[in-house]
Amino acid sequence: MCNLYNVTTNRQAVLQFTRAMRDNAMWNEPLLMVHPDRLAPIVRNTQESRELAMVRWGLPTSRKAQFDAATKRAAKLRAKGKQIDDAAFAELLKMEPDRGTTNVRNTNSAHWKRWLGTENRCVVPFTSFAEPNPNRAVDGEQNKWFAVNDNRPLAFFAGLWVPQWESVRKVRDGLEVLDLSTPS
Repeated sequence: MCNLYNVTTNRQAVLQFTRAMRDNAMWNEPLLMVHPDRLAPIVRNTQESRELAMVRWGLPTSRKAQFDAATKRAAKLRAKGKQIDDAAFAELLKMEPDRGTTNVRNTNSAHWKRWLGTENRCVVPFTSFAEPNPNRAVDGEQNKWFAVNDNRPLAFFAGLWVPQWESVRKVRDGLEVLDLSTPS
């Protein structure tokens, strides 16, 4: 999946096309550069209705990757003479930044299986998306943009969303509880 897309249509077009009954997004402006860890619109089914919502792009990083990162940080702290016992390591792990992942490649992984059910499926509106340009040295363009056609009509990626995930996305913000999503 790409790591850059845009939504140059408006929310009314998304609501009309998806027949969403609730609008919790309050999104009005075109989103020209949607990068991971930014807010972006999705359409999801909830117990009450289908709704348009703004969520953070990027699903939770695997527990193993988080554990490995915290282990490296603990080793650096120990090298500086700091004591890292089990309780201190547990706190390091809890506060390890999780920038999220935008690609679900191994659906057999226990990490992803819990979110593969219909209750975690969504659609992600877009008008075009970018992939790294393999000929950027020749073309001078960093990305190649793709769309359904030259008119760049509204289209949708199939996606997954995770409700109320607790993690540290950015160190300065600390522990947060967020709805997360990614095109899959």
